Amino acid sequence: MEIINLLWNYIVPFLIVLTLLVFVHEMGHYWVARRNRVRVEVFSVGFGGELFGWTDKHDTRWRISWIPLGGYVRFFGDANAASTTSQGLDSLSPAERSVCFHHKTLAQRAAIIVAGPAANFILAIVLYAGLFVFVGQVHTPPVVGSVIDKSAAANAGFIAGDRVISMDGASIKRFQDMQRIVSMNPGKEILTVVQRDGVEIIVTPVPDLVEAVDRFGNRYELGRLGITGSGVEYIRYSPATALWRATEETVSISLATLDYVGQMITGRRSTQELGGPVRIAQLSGQMWQLGIVALISFAAILSINLGLINLFPIPMLDGGHLLFYVIEALRGRPLAERLREYAFRVGLLLVLGLFVFVTWNDLKNMNMFSYFVNALY
Repeated sequence: MEIINLLWNYIVPFLIVLTLLVFVHEMGHYWVARRNRVRVEVFSVGFGGELFGWTDKHDTRWRISWIPLGGYVRFFGDANAASTTSQGLDSLSPAERSVCFHHKTLAQRAAIIVAGPAANFILAIVLYAGLFVFVGQVHTPPVVGSVIDKSAAANAGFIAGDRVISMDGASIKRFQDMQRIVSMNPGKEILTVVQRDGVEIIVTPVPDLVEAVDRFGNRYELGRLGITGSGVEYIRYSPATALWRATEETVSISLATLDYVGQMITGRRSTQELGGPVRIAQLSGQMWQLGIVALISFAAILSINLGLINLFPIPMLDGGHLLFYVIEALRGRPLAERLREYAFRVGLLLVLGLFVFVTWNDLKNMNMFSYFVNALY
């Protein structure tokens, strides 16, 4: 019975969310490639051997593969799923060159590569827009409801009724905007403009570093001021307004994510907070149990993260290809094939190393090692 619960409550929602995100990402590559008359040989959701599939009228093999942790589109002229160049491209016939990815212009190749991450951002906007139309966007005015004694907010001089105008140079429209900035900056002085009795004043709070535990027992380190909001409401928008608000939300989450990564690179945040597939499966199950609205919101955040990660300038990822194209544009010719091959090998090692590291984090943070040890005795 526990296995059935595990499958239904965690594995199923994980596969639903991940399959959707991977399909949309690869569809972005596929759609723009087809618009540029590139022959697509394989469209795969998952890696490894084919579980099942079919071939369409354009000779594209659509497949579902055994390892559901990603996917790829292989173009004519690719040597493998990483889109490295195959041998013998110079001997292709004119008809073959016209549909070969590697014989397209630099702009066309770049557009095809960018289309994958772009599709993930578009998906996030669509999901958020749908929520904002049918459910509403959570809105709490950026007004201080109360201040906890001896908190960072109290020490900085906040009082009930203050309306926060901006923090760290960013305009604050909702209490959630403020929470996002504060949680990402524990121990850092934040220049804040508040409106009090019609007058704007400046305060400089330093959020306390606290360990928070959510309803599922997961622990997080984040910054906290020690204030409460003045109430929560859901605001539903027209489709056009919802689309604009969804775009703002996607941009805001993207910037916050990049800030988070920057803090880990500079050592201000621990890399132990990084999560991988196991963590995503756990969160997918938790959102599934909370309801469809929570799961859609989670899918939107994951889609944003997938788009951002793929833009990192690491060979094997879309960002690595774009880096090579930038170098090609500056040099007037591509890098040597051998150099690109070595770069892809290094990129593969980096991606595999990161995968192992985040999976180790997942197992350790979820106390899986203790569970296995106790199960043996």
